[in-house]
Amino acid sequence: MASSLRLLFRQIRRPIVATNQTARCLSQAASRPEPCSEENEAVNPTFENRNPRNLEQMALAVKDRGWKTTWPHRQFYHRLVFSRTQQHVTAHVFSCSSPVPVLSCTTQEWALKKELASTRCVAACQAVGEVLAQRCQQAGITRMVYRAIPWTYRSDAVQSFRAAMKEGGITLSEPRRKYIGT
Repeated sequence: MASSLRLLFRQIRRPIVATNQTARCLSQAASRPEPCSEENEAVNPTFENRNPRNLEQMALAVKDRGWKTTWPHRQFYHRLVFSRTQQHVTAHVFSCSSPVPVLSCTTQEWALKKELASTRCVAACQAVGEVLAQRCQQAGITRMVYRAIPWTYRSDAVQSFRAAMKEGGITLSEPRRKYIGT
């Protein structure tokens, strides 16, 4: 008798479980449609790059070549210009698209001037390099072209400025432009 009761209970439970499963499957299928992979692969035909530095950082942006007779050459994304006068030391970072400096640092700034004994010595050049490197890092500029004038390149002041920029994490050369074949 016990075995016949067990068979009876099994037969009663089977239809209940089957109805619950079909109801559950139908409700899940109705709530979540299957994603179409074709929609994910479609590209907007009017795509607009809102960050022009993206192409620059990947070395894909066009560098303006300019005329071969102009000096300094215009084939850069960012250019570093370092100059010393009889009273002060100045460094500017120029963008290829603007004649106005993007970043600058000079010993005429009060914060630098008050910390230095002289505004023209080798220590002043090193301080300008450290401050400009920090400003470049904050602006997101980590690579730039620096072409020193050949007869001033070997001076201690220029070498200390370059060393301070390199220690600050700035690379003083840019990658060559990559050309993508079509």
